[in-house]
Amino acid sequence: MTTGTPTPATNSVRAVFRDLRAIDGAVYAAVAATPTPTLDTAFRRLSSAANHSKISFAVAAGLALVPGRPRRAALAGIGAVAVASASANLLGKRLVRRPRPDREAARVVVGRHVPMPDSASFPSGHTASAVAFATAAGVVFPPVAVPLQVLAMAVGYSRVHTGVHYPGDVAAGAVLGVASAAVSLTAVASLTAARGK
Repeated sequence: MTTGTPTPATNSVRAVFRDLRAIDGAVYAAVAATPTPTLDTAFRRLSSAANHSKISFAVAAGLALVPGRPRRAALAGIGAVAVASASANLLGKRLVRRPRPDREAARVVVGRHVPMPDSASFPSGHTASAVAFATAAGVVFPPVAVPLQVLAMAVGYSRVHTGVHYPGDVAAGAVLGVASAAVSLTAVASLTAARGK
């Protein structure tokens, strides 16, 4: 075999990724082409409100006011956001370097627009942080699990709706968020055990 010649397995993997990118682009285009005037403003505002994890920090501040499990949930959630944000922005985006979608070519209506970030597209940092917070806080304090997960899913979708991410970026961000929550929960459990609580 000649050195550097792609193997059948390599060609198959490349073909799968090519097909996944095609699906990703098609779903993005379908969302862009679907008129949703009553939802556009809501998703634009939600996407902007989630900048720098402002929603998660606000929820954490409320939880931290209540001693016990709610306060531990806030700690676990913020820890998960820190891990997710660092992983998405310092590792994921720098390693993959996927360009942002061409929002103009896809004809995403102007009423949906939020500022197009300068960073790479993959993975979605907004989604990673929102899912990380929701997962970690929800595990520690189950009453908030469902509302926070619904909110996290809405944040993720809002990034596609506003045209700044492909659906695949959001899916990867969600996976990263769950992994980040696991890291934070492990750290909080160790801290709690060390304190004898």
